[in-house]
Amino acid sequence: MDDVRSVAAAQTPKNRRASARTPEQVGMVAAVSGFKLSCALFGADVSALAAAYERVQIGALIRIPTATTVAFGFIDSLNLRNPDPENPAQSLAIAEVELLGELTSRRDGSTKFSRGLSVYPVLGAPVFPASADDLALIYIKPNVPALPIGTLHQDPGKIAYLISQEFLCKHSAILGTTGSGKSCALTIILRSLLNAHPNGHVLLLDPHGEYAPAFQGLAERITTHTLELPYWLLSFEEITEVFCSREPIARSHESNILKDAIIVGKREFLGTQGIDQLITVDTPTPYRLSAVLQRISEGMGRLDKPDSTLPYRRLLSTIENLRQDQRYAFLFGGLTLRDNMPEILSRLLRIPVKGKPITILDISAVPSEIVNVVVSLICRLIFDVALWSDRDTSVPMLLVCDEAHRYIPRDESMGFEPTRRAISRIAKEGRKYGVSLCLVTQRPSEISETILSQCSTMFALRMSNEKDQNLVRRTLPETAAGLLNTLPTLRQQEAIAIGEGVPHPMRIRFADLDQRYRPRGEATNFPRAWEDDQKGEDYLKTIIDRWRWQSG
Repeated sequence: MDDVRSVAAAQTPKNRRASARTPEQVGMVAAVSGFKLSCALFGADVSALAAAYERVQIGALIRIPTATTVAFGFIDSLNLRNPDPENPAQSLAIAEVELLGELTSRRDGSTKFSRGLSVYPVLGAPVFPASADDLALIYIKPNVPALPIGTLHQDPGKIAYLISQEFLCKHSAILGTTGSGKSCALTIILRSLLNAHPNGHVLLLDPHGEYAPAFQGLAERITTHTLELPYWLLSFEEITEVFCSREPIARSHESNILKDAIIVGKREFLGTQGIDQLITVDTPTPYRLSAVLQRISEGMGRLDKPDSTLPYRRLLSTIENLRQDQRYAFLFGGLTLRDNMPEILSRLLRIPVKGKPITILDISAVPSEIVNVVVSLICRLIFDVALWSDRDTSVPMLLVCDEAHRYIPRDESMGFEPTRRAISRIAKEGRKYGVSLCLVTQRPSEISETILSQCSTMFALRMSNEKDQNLVRRTLPETAAGLLNTLPTLRQQEAIAIGEGVPHPMRIRFADLDQRYRPRGEATNFPRAWEDDQKGEDYLKTIIDRWRWQSG
């Protein structure tokens, strides 16, 4: 290191005039290790070091010429070795660099940037900040279908592109703390995709009812008032979660009774003896709840001990109460029972599109006890439709899960296992059947790392929590520590984009979103709301009416 210091000290601005290096040179390669470099920055006094720092800040892109190529990398960290205010010339500024790729020459004389290195920089090689021309070569628009979603941080004049095929076919994630701009980022990405592909098929799970304004004219919005997910579509695990007790022993007794009653109900509705052997408790075919209740009552009537009838009485009471609860009308509503599964799937999956390529499923008013059941059902339906489709004519689907940590928590003992299983199945097998997954969360450290690791494209917005940052680093398909170290300091609308869906790792600023299309995710403006006292009793009466009658 002493040798490096002496060489660096010798390279003062005055001495450099005699060299062949360009004036923009900021340092030299001091060490090479694997895919990382250490660079000694020039400067024998504080002012010279400050000038160098202006061009090599953390996350900045730098270039290092080699014998036959030009290598590029991101500044990972900066540190001052042996700082001595009394003798600044003895101090040595070191920049750690994470290598990204290289520019190589083609036979026709043109140049091409590619990830990885074929030739490593040598010790003492000059280090320069990347120029605007370098950025243009590295982040040139791909030769495959690509959509503009924002601009590069290093040069606002350069467009940041999203490779639509790679983004859609290999799963993705949008991560960031509250207020970092996740909802707007998702809106920009989806609007860009749907404007380019107006016959797309997207289903967005909206847990807060905030996305309706974001897709005006493009979306089929479904709320609990217009949602129809009949109970007979639920799997046995899902219907057990709705009807049976939470206590394990009681649930075991009740589920056995319920299973027998449901199978009998399905067979009675179909009325066909020839397919009895094909009917299981999970077969998605209609059955009447009245038939289930009758079967349970008959079973209870054959018992003569009050304690043995308790599971039957609990089931009968729960089913009757839920049927009367207006909040569950989307499950148990309807005066007649019919097999309308094609109509339900058509509306959810936008088949046909009819000018509305995205379904926004507003689940904000779904009772909290069964939100996970509804999400499990939706995810399972999407995958099963893809699974049983003809591969040659199947319709690809994109499923977007906002607040994904609710459904696939890191702790496997939490949440609803069928929901985790359904999303995990899409993450692991969806690509084979044309089902893509996009996870959106403000708590990356609380989401299943196994499922998150299946996402090949990530947009990481501002994160201050160290656990969140570390998880992102572990799950990314490639490393770019120089960029990831800027996560805590990213501004609103900024993100680190990494993975298969972007040409190369980059720090971007998402495009401005028209006020008309912004999700309703902004925080309430307390000072403005508290300026005047204009609310009266009518205000509360309106709220109470909505509360009581579940209308809004």
